[in-house]
Amino acid sequence: MLVAVAKEPRDLRIARREHWYRIPVSSVEKRLRRRWPPEWVALYQTKAFGAEAFGVRYYARVKKIREVYRRELFPGEPDHERADKPYYQLMLRPLIRLERPIVSRRLRRLVFIPTTFQKLQLAAEINDLFDESPLEERLWEELRGIGVAAERQEYVYAGSRPYFLDFALYCAGGRLDVETDGDRWHANRRRAGADSLRDNALVTSGWQVLRFGSQQIREEMSGYCLPTILENVERLGGLDYRDRVDLFPRVHGGSFQRRLVAPSAPS
Repeated sequence: MLVAVAKEPRDLRIARREHWYRIPVSSVEKRLRRRWPPEWVALYQTKAFGAEAFGVRYYARVKKIREVYRRELFPGEPDHERADKPYYQLMLRPLIRLERPIVSRRLRRLVFIPTTFQKLQLAAEINDLFDESPLEERLWEELRGIGVAAERQEYVYAGSRPYFLDFALYCAGGRLDVETDGDRWHANRRRAGADSLRDNALVTSGWQVLRFGSQQIREEMSGYCLPTILENVERLGGLDYRDRVDLFPRVHGGSFQRRLVAPSAPS
């Protein structure tokens, strides 16, 4: 299962009426190679969709995939800057509408989310869809269990480079990045050096960075990991909910409305 992005209403119309979706070949090679090809695709709708923005409402089974140039997909746009770029055209079965949309609590930018069909069916919000390492899954369950609103795999720029953060926590007095480090991954000296450059770039851009290893997450979750995260959140003034989206059911119908949650008054 792949959650992809419908950037504009035309993308959704094409998926609904012509039953296909497109992904640049370069995006697959860069981000999706290990999870390709998908059997299902779900579509995350951007701010261009107005009242239905920032959520997943539709999904479909993939029938087949073929490689084409953009000019073949849009013959009426021969002068487009990407007309000669290769794309994967995912041929879809009819779209299925989720009974309950899966929305983002923050008005965030997404790229792709490789996930599972089971997670799509069970997710209450976007962060439930991510299918990452067992360490990250464990920490997510714990944070969600104590009501800490973290954003998973947040896509941010530090300096001129983009980074994906395991967990981003937005606080009243700053931003906190929490990383889960597998032992085998970070025993590599080159990887450790890259992480040092990454952390330095994030700190320079105003992020605080916390890292927890495998043993700490498996054996010291309640005694060390969670207290350390909560202590830093408190030091940064507590979680900032000013641009967080809350969900509540309408009195009539099965759809959901969106509203912004005002920050809690200081005690």
